[in-house]
Amino acid sequence: MKAMVLNKITDLRVDKEPLQLVELPDPRPADDEVLLKVLVCGVCHTELDEIEGRTPPSRFPMVLGHEVVGRVIEKGARVTHLQIGDRVGVPWLFSSCGHCEYCQRGEENLCPEFKATGRDAFGGYAEYMVVKEKFAHPIPEIFSDEQAAPLMCAGAVGYRSLRLTNLQNGQRLGLTGFGASGHLVLQMVKHKYPASEVYVFARSKSEREFALELGAVWAGDTTDRSPEKLHAIIDTTPVWKPIVEAMDNLLPGGRLVINAIRKEELDKDYLLQLDYTRHLWMEKEIKSVANVALIDVREFLQLAAEAPIIPEIQTYSLEEANKALVELKERKIRGAKVLVIGK
Repeated sequence: MKAMVLNKITDLRVDKEPLQLVELPDPRPADDEVLLKVLVCGVCHTELDEIEGRTPPSRFPMVLGHEVVGRVIEKGARVTHLQIGDRVGVPWLFSSCGHCEYCQRGEENLCPEFKATGRDAFGGYAEYMVVKEKFAHPIPEIFSDEQAAPLMCAGAVGYRSLRLTNLQNGQRLGLTGFGASGHLVLQMVKHKYPASEVYVFARSKSEREFALELGAVWAGDTTDRSPEKLHAIIDTTPVWKPIVEAMDNLLPGGRLVINAIRKEELDKDYLLQLDYTRHLWMEKEIKSVANVALIDVREFLQLAAEAPIIPEIQTYSLEEANKALVELKERKIRGAKVLVIGK
């Protein structure tokens, strides 16, 4: 099969072609796995973290990609629910142990044996991949293949982030950064919390304009102060600075939820400006998001189909994966980027 592989950690500011197109043996499914013909795979900021070493692959070479949509073309002997021809998605959660305290309470994302698609196991930047039946999610028919891809991560982790804000209908939400996840969260809020206003903080004028098009009541720079204090904020940026800025925009008792696997920059001077009295006093909170559990993907796909929540996408071929990654690094973003592979 054709695959785009990462062979080493590199710096995307210097290396504009971190992935190489190679031929790999076609995978074979184990008894509890299905073999997928990959149709499309979304491009996520976490791939930048993997390429640049902030959350490095567990081995090399590695096939990246964890917003996978594919069709089942073969199944193992113990596969009982999925059938040949089913269309399924695979998120960053590739597998977990199934028996620890976290797995038992439906928090597989916190499992000490958590394995990530495209980091610990071959992902979707390839023509085929295998995955355990339990971790493959049927895709509602309302979505095209390309629309479904970003739902696997940008949408599902956005859904988990929104849940962790504890937002109530009528309360004000801020979104810092407005890429693939942010534009889906805004649509979720309009559906789940129709009386809530959304305020967007984004560096680029195009992102701010896009947010207003989708229904944000206000959009400013990441260093701006919102016209109203907010009950909660979700940060999806790759840097530290917006964390401090966001705390100034929260009401007493407000919560900042950080939706990021890693932060690119450790600006110690700026981080030291996190002042207890100014930023954390009055029971303000900071909470991180560790990607998604199985229930997040299942519940979000149902919500997205009901709303419906439709991502805006830009498409690329498998061979153009490097181009898509560099554009993502350079913040050339409107919606989500998707590789079209097996159409």
